[in-house]
Amino acid sequence: MSDVVRGDVIKALSAVRDDERGGDIVTLGMMQGLQVTVDGQVLFSLVVDPARGVALEPLRQAAEVAALSVPGVKGARAVLTSEREASSPASTPDPHGMNKNPPLKLPIKKIIAVASGKGGVGKSTVAFNLSVALAKAGLKTGLLDADIYGPSVPRLAGIRDKKPDTEDGRLQPLSAHGLKLMSMGFMVAEDTPMIWRGPMVQTALYQMLRDVDWGTDDDPLDVLIVDMPPGTGDAQLTMAQKVPLSGAVIVSTPQDLALIDARKAIEMFRKTNVPVLGIIENMSSYICASCGHEDHIFGHGGARDEADKLGVPFLGEIPLRSEIRAQSDAGVPAEEDYFRSIVTKLYSA
Repeated sequence: MSDVVRGDVIKALSAVRDDERGGDIVTLGMMQGLQVTVDGQVLFSLVVDPARGVALEPLRQAAEVAALSVPGVKGARAVLTSEREASSPASTPDPHGMNKNPPLKLPIKKIIAVASGKGGVGKSTVAFNLSVALAKAGLKTGLLDADIYGPSVPRLAGIRDKKPDTEDGRLQPLSAHGLKLMSMGFMVAEDTPMIWRGPMVQTALYQMLRDVDWGTDDDPLDVLIVDMPPGTGDAQLTMAQKVPLSGAVIVSTPQDLALIDARKAIEMFRKTNVPVLGIIENMSSYICASCGHEDHIFGHGGARDEADKLGVPFLGEIPLRSEIRAQSDAGVPAEEDYFRSIVTKLYSA
C-alpha cells in the first residue's frame, strides 16, 4: 500500500503558480478531482478558461512534475478541462473547451470504434478478442480502453498489476497478446472509482490518444481498436469530432431492449459522419458445455434483422459460452473462430 499522503500532494501542487492569474493552482481552485491511489498513482484535473487551454499545457506538465516530486508517488497524470461558469450565457459556444483541442493526426492507419448503445452486451470482450484476432492476422494492432468509468481491458488482457512508463513526456503502452494497450485501469486500482465529470473524461480520452506512443509516421499502427463506453455521450462525441475514425462496429444482444439502444448508437455515428462498418450479435445463443444443447436465451437473429433494416453489414454471431467467460476472467484471449471470421469480413468490406 502507498504511503503517499494526500496533504503532501496538495502542498506540492500549491507551489505551481498560474502567473497570469497571480496565484497557485490550489488556492485559485484550479486543481480538482484529486485522487491518490493505493499504489502511488496521482490523478487530478486543472479547470481552466477554455480560451487559455492550449497556452496552459506547460502549466499542466509542471503540475505533474510537482506531484511526482512527492515521496512515494510513482506516477502522476493531470488533465486540462474547463467548465462554463453559472453566470455565462447559455449560448456560449464550446462550454467544455474541446474546440481548443485540434483534431488529432495520429500515426495509425485505421481507427475503429467498437461501441454499443447500452452496457452488459459484452462489448469489451468482443473488442479485446477482435484486437487479438487482428494481431494474429499479422497487423500491428493497438487497443484503447476508452471507458474511463469502467475499464475492462486490464482484466481481459491479464495485466492488472502493471503500470505504463513515461518516456520523453509520452506514455508507453503496455504489451500483451501481440497488442499495444492503454487504459485508465492501468493507472488506478481496479476498485478505485473515477469520480470525474464529463469534461474531465473528454480531456482524459483526448490525452490518452495524443500522449501515448502508439507509433511513428515511419512505423505506424495498422489498426487501433477503441473499446468505447456504452451509450452516446461525451466519449463518443470526442472520438467522432477529434479522431479520424475509419468506422464503428456496433455490438448488441438479440433482444429488443438492446436493439433499441443499438439503433441509437448507429444513428449517432451516422449523424457525426462516421461509417458504421456493421453489427455483431453477441450472446446469440447459449451452448451447454455438457451436452452441446443450443438455447436462444435472449432471442436469436435480432441483430441480423436490424442490420438488414438499417442497411448496414451483419458481421456475425457470437454464442454465450462458458469457455469465453472463463477465458475473459483469466485474462486469456478466446480461441474461437467467431472473431477471426468477423475480422475477415471487416477487412473484406
